[in-house]
Amino acid sequence: MGNRFCVCSRKLAGRTLFITGASRGIGKAIALKAARDGANVVIAAKTAQPHPKLPGTIYSAAREVEDLGGKALPCVVDIRDDKQVEDAVRKAVDKFGGIDILVNNASAINLTGTLETSMKKVDLMLGINLRGTYVTSKLVIPHLLKSSSPHILNLAPPLNLNPIWFKNHTAYTMAKYGMSMCVLGMAEEFRGQIAVNALWPRTAIQTAAMDMLGGEGVAKQCRTADIMADAAYVVLSRPKTFTGHFLVDEDVLREHGVEDMDRYAVQPGHPLLPDFFLDEAPEALAQQMEKHGATPAFQPPSSSAAPSPGGPIESTFEVIRGVLNEDLVKSTKALYQFDLAGEHGGVWFLDLKSGSGSAGRGRPNGVPDVVMTMDSADFSKMFAGNLKPTTAFMSGKLRIKGDMTLAIKLEMMMGRMSKL
Repeated sequence: MGNRFCVCSRKLAGRTLFITGASRGIGKAIALKAARDGANVVIAAKTAQPHPKLPGTIYSAAREVEDLGGKALPCVVDIRDDKQVEDAVRKAVDKFGGIDILVNNASAINLTGTLETSMKKVDLMLGINLRGTYVTSKLVIPHLLKSSSPHILNLAPPLNLNPIWFKNHTAYTMAKYGMSMCVLGMAEEFRGQIAVNALWPRTAIQTAAMDMLGGEGVAKQCRTADIMADAAYVVLSRPKTFTGHFLVDEDVLREHGVEDMDRYAVQPGHPLLPDFFLDEAPEALAQQMEKHGATPAFQPPSSSAAPSPGGPIESTFEVIRGVLNEDLVKSTKALYQFDLAGEHGGVWFLDLKSGSGSAGRGRPNGVPDVVMTMDSADFSKMFAGNLKPTTAFMSGKLRIKGDMTLAIKLEMMMGRMSKL
């Protein structure tokens, strides 16, 4: 059976799915899952020509759908454009006779604070995540009301109002929660007529977006998009009375009798990166991983080594200075400032922008590109390779002002340091 979720009932055979952002990632995985049943799939996405950095187009995804036994309709759609959405919906109805399922998958992400987020990026996220989801739903709903098994499935998180999920990226959270609020409102508005639910991953999913956010090495901490496709299949196979639920992929599958989650891992047995908006403390996750024989990447190892006379932070910077070189500076081109609290608090800098690099106590000589605020103990763990910036950021241990991608680049240095 391999990595595939086994079903034999072909519950989506002959059904028509309209999936936004289906040229790659989770959207495409759901499309291919439906194709195996012989479903009709509308690939509604922007990518018509190959992208230099991102895999797939609407046409390559359509070919994959048809190779698996489904029927496909590729449509160039920017869901911020009402006319493009309206045209795609009309083409779908003309070709397949109606629409049974809408999957609102298209989304935009930018993990920066209020002062660092341009209004262009705010408009992009609100335009795609919130408004795009709303207008696509609005235009598809009249056709769903004619279906015998109508569904809307938004790939959106539960509405968690813990401030930890707002303080570092307020604009993104507002935009993403807009998709969640569409579920909350439309599920009640169309109760008894259309099933409206949300689905969210327990862990990070390996997609092009995650590769850009997490940088080198993040894939092994992820699951594949197959887990979301399998969970979506279960939800979309339910009757229309199953509505108003905020679901998590792993929970859906366990309730359906699937126990082996390791088959979805990119690297089975490796610790997994928890996704946003789910309040599972990293410590609890670490205990769960240890129970199953894993070694959590974010848990510090025990050490009997004597501390450096200058303290643990000075000791860490001694190691950092030992790996600095011109190549590292050329590949990074960033000036970092670390505002540390706790027992060994203070301000430190890392210059990976000039010469052969430098690092030490005090503020950098220039305006920092990234300011990272965290506890001094977590800083030591991070640079020892025991706490990744993505994990620290998601768990609220790390606050970042500036470019998130530059913060992620530090993992390259951590990899070198951990071998010393």
